[in-house]
Amino acid sequence: MTYGVGLGIANFPFRDAEAFWRWVDLCEDSGVDSIWQSDRIVSKDPHLECMSVMAALAGATRRLKFGMNVASAGLRDPLLLAKQCATIDVLSNGRLLPAFGVGSAFGPEWAATGRPTRRRGVRTDECLLLISRLWREESVSFEGEFFQYKDVSISPRPVQSDIPLWVGGSAEGAIRRTALYGTGWQAGIETPAQIAPVIEGVKQALLESGRTIDADHYGAGFAFRFGRWDDAPVARNLEALSKRVKDDPRGYYAVGGAEDILARLREFIAAGAHKFILRPVAANGDEMLAQTKLLIDEVLPEIDAMNG
Repeated sequence: MTYGVGLGIANFPFRDAEAFWRWVDLCEDSGVDSIWQSDRIVSKDPHLECMSVMAALAGATRRLKFGMNVASAGLRDPLLLAKQCATIDVLSNGRLLPAFGVGSAFGPEWAATGRPTRRRGVRTDECLLLISRLWREESVSFEGEFFQYKDVSISPRPVQSDIPLWVGGSAEGAIRRTALYGTGWQAGIETPAQIAPVIEGVKQALLESGRTIDADHYGAGFAFRFGRWDDAPVARNLEALSKRVKDDPRGYYAVGGAEDILARLREFIAAGAHKFILRPVAANGDEMLAQTKLLIDEVLPEIDAMNG
């Protein structure tokens, strides 16, 4: 089993595309495993569209893997999504890490796209089943509540013969969905104490489904900053997060030096996670580069040592 660290981006902190690509080049030339773009379609602050970012990264990099953290399958058409992923996987020579979830019922995307939140879990189940079949089967026929296919196929199919399908979410439906369709599970904004029972729940559900997931394909993520808790970007993030969680929002962050970040990583490892998406807390593109460089220099070597 191995530990891997990727970097996540939610909002777009860079002043222009050139600054973004400098950051990507830094990740490409280092020990960063992967880049993950959050999925946000409707927003007043700048957010890139996740599938477009995957396509761009496919052409701009040669080593890095990349994924969506996580794409809301309930908001998207499964045929188009399967085709997009297959195309990106082919053009990147097998470096896509597709990850899907239901999507928050409180997100403005549902109303904006005219899709009801009711039975969005069933819609997502059908979507994931169809995507996984379209990636692997010559012809797909299906009669569901939301989708009906007759002899549908896509070509080319993904380069990865066993293309991964990571599933996000911690509700009972997400646990069941992971056991039925997933090759990995990815936590959202959660603490080590919160992910431990979910990972155990997925493992129990796998026994019932008869499927297996690699022991090191359970992921977690948290925001980090080399600095102080009273740094302006940290304070702003904590204030926003305090409106979404009932416990201390500092439990979802790692702030300080390399040892503070590694200590939080070890807490997640003890809870069962092996793959990590770390999000730099940065006010702008320059800080994003600086925070990433510190992580590369001071934390990733320790992860390499853990992998032997």
